[in-house]
Amino acid sequence: MTEPTLDIDILSGWIGRSETRDDVIDLGPAKRMHALLGLGMAAPTDGGALPPLWHWAYFLETVPHAELGPDGHARPTDFMPPVALPRRMWAGGRLEINSALQIGDAARCVSSIANVSRKSGRSGELCFVTVRFEFFVGDKLRVIEEHDIVYRAEAAPGETAPVPPTAPENADWSEQIDSDPVQLFCYSALTYNTHRIHYDRKYCMEVEGYEGLVVHGPLTSTRLVGLAMKHADGAIIKRFDFRALSPIFDTAPHHINARRNGNALELWASGAGGALAMTATAELG
Repeated sequence: MTEPTLDIDILSGWIGRSETRDDVIDLGPAKRMHALLGLGMAAPTDGGALPPLWHWAYFLETVPHAELGPDGHARPTDFMPPVALPRRMWAGGRLEINSALQIGDAARCVSSIANVSRKSGRSGELCFVTVRFEFFVGDKLRVIEEHDIVYRAEAAPGETAPVPPTAPENADWSEQIDSDPVQLFCYSALTYNTHRIHYDRKYCMEVEGYEGLVVHGPLTSTRLVGLAMKHADGAIIKRFDFRALSPIFDTAPHHINARRNGNALELWASGAGGALAMTATAELG
């Protein structure tokens, strides 16, 4: 395995590297996601369409405990570039739905490294990796997704997070979300997310410097797309883009919000004090 590095010429050599996973879209994980989210929608059934982003409960990387790092994340593999920065965060993503995955499908996910870049920010060196996922049933490409992952250095003693922008106040629809440790544990278990910031309060506060447990960005984006489905007037979501801007903690309620903009819904999540935590757009078809 290549030693960790910040040499962009070496890291760029991972662009195009790929791996494939097969899975069956079983009813069980979909029923558990439905129970966790409490969306007020009909329970999933065999043969029904899998709602957008619920595929995150499938195609899971089951890493042996001995291969997890001190933060709970899996140690680097041959697939991901060996970035020499210890903290990793999912910064955003894009989802394009040609046709929905359906419960009962035998599906294949082809993952590939689409891009690697490096830059300096207010918090020091940053490295961005874009991972592309293509989901097939047979030879038909159903869903295309990209994740933007950012790597950064450990927090310096006394370092404070940048002040996030203030969230808009002109929502057409808004819902309050009351997160708690049990809910965060259940989502971590459902998606096999072993990162300690979501369930280990002592680690989260004393090592990472957060004020409480961090609500998963993917959980927030799944709630946002669920809000979009609720107010899409029966239209199908064809594309969903989201960007994480600041963390949400379990120490106070947060809100998910939406407003109509032509053939799309603009969405955002606001944390304590009205801080803008995530933005998203759902394009309807």
